Amino acid sequence: MKIAVVDYGSGNLASASRAVQLAADRAGIAADVLVTSDPADIRAASRIVLPGQGAFADCMGGLSAVPGLRDALGETVDSGTPFLGICVGMQLMAERGLEYGATDGLGWVRGEITRINAPGLRLPQMGWNALDFEPGAHPLMDGLVPGDHVYFTHSFALSDGSPEEILATTDYGGPIVAVVARGNRAGTQFHPEKSQEVGLAIIGNFLRWTP
Repeated sequence: MKIAVVDYGSGNLASASRAVQLAADRAGIAADVLVTSDPADIRAASRIVLPGQGAFADCMGGLSAVPGLRDALGETVDSGTPFLGICVGMQLMAERGLEYGATDGLGWVRGEITRINAPGLRLPQMGWNALDFEPGAHPLMDGLVPGDHVYFTHSFALSDGSPEEILATTDYGGPIVAVVARGNRAGTQFHPEKSQEVGLAIIGNFLRWTP
């Protein structure tokens, strides 16, 4: 299995790639994990992981600034290659982001990225929080139970999303979208690479997933 971790100048590339390799090893999957910005590598991949951290507009700008990268990503994912977005990588899947002005996203899931409304709570949400989801609803969540904790670091989140595309939420002054999926595209608002055993389980599920 060839797994491309997309390098566009944003994201915890080293920790994400290490977590993907560890999850593959634990699942007994022979995997070649490559951190890359080369469109040819993206097209040749059998799985694509898009990490991200920072502002939505900056991340989309970084993705678009690498010649041919955004086209290769779109074409490869459109062809059916499974995709996992992490943190801002998940946010980029939305129709647009409103952080520091409106910026178009990839449009792969419905909704826009807006500032979290959590009166009395600090932003960013930083730390461990519990997942709420319907067990058995999606292969990405196999082996997890509601209440499992994962690690978040964010001030913006998906709003006006489609209920059919929302796999899990967390509570931070109200429900916050934590996991989305549509077709062969999935994303986590939290950092699975920082979420210890639960995060590794999710990555392993992604590697086994056949949408």
